[in-house]
Amino acid sequence: MYVPAHFSEERIEVLHGLVERHPLGALVRLDGDGLAANHLPFELVPASAEAPYGILRAHVARANPLWQQDGAAVLALFQGPSAYVSPELYDLQAVEGRAVPTWNYAVVHAHGRLRTVDDAGWLLAHMRRMTRRQEEAHGHGWSVDAAPRDYVDKLVRATVGIEIAIERLQGKWKTSQNRSEAERTRIADASGMTACLHARLGPQPGPR
Repeated sequence: MYVPAHFSEERIEVLHGLVERHPLGALVRLDGDGLAANHLPFELVPASAEAPYGILRAHVARANPLWQQDGAAVLALFQGPSAYVSPELYDLQAVEGRAVPTWNYAVVHAHGRLRTVDDAGWLLAHMRRMTRRQEEAHGHGWSVDAAPRDYVDKLVRATVGIEIAIERLQGKWKTSQNRSEAERTRIADASGMTACLHARLGPQPGPR
């Protein structure tokens, strides 16, 4: 991904935050027919000594050939807030009208290798965690255990887990960093990207 230095975001906690708030990722790989993509909700395991960038976990239908690509290099794409930016939000008089529209966005790219996990116990625990997190986030209280166990077991048998130890993590926060502070605030308010802008304005790495 092309990332100008002023749009680069390297803080793992900020990158992980976007993935956790927007867990539906596009998982891209290269197979015999060319590029292939699957859209999957992911569970993010925090960084550790064994996996300094964290681990992504998901599950797919057994009929999906993705799980048969064990060891394949993959790229998971996560998109956060995005918005069209009209020149009317700029201080047009200061630049004598020399302005054009643009698009602001925040994205995270996670690189790694696919590992297949064909284990019923692993899958059930993974599904319980993912469901609990999303139910709580949306103000609901349903749990996997609320469904009949034979029904759940049947679904688990029809599913295969995947895991990706993240080897490289790249973030791009395009939030009008080339505009004045007043313009950035106005743009963020108008586009609904205020929280994204505040994340970007936190402590930054030193000069590179």
